[in-house]
Amino acid sequence: MIKNDIALLIEEKSELNRVKSLLMVDTILASLREALANEEKVEIRGFASFKIVSKKTGFGRDIRRNKQIKIKRGKRIKFRPGQDLKHIQS
Repeated sequence: MIKNDIALLIEEKSELNRVKSLLMVDTILASLREALANEEKVEIRGFASFKIVSKKTGFGRDIRRNKQIKIKRGKRIKFRPGQDLKHIQS
């Protein structure tokens, strides 16, 4: 499923046209992106939560050159499925 598919579903289930439904999807995604950029936790009850976590500095191996490389410290987005989404996996 892609962004246009979500907008189409919104269009079908509401009285919004395609342009307004696409604008709604874009606004929601931009809000999520902005919150995560500000390192805020985003929680959509029943679906999932997203938060920024720090990665430690570590070491890995460059298998082409057979050398040890240093992996820089950084951040990543952690996705945690909600209860409703967990039941789908079972």
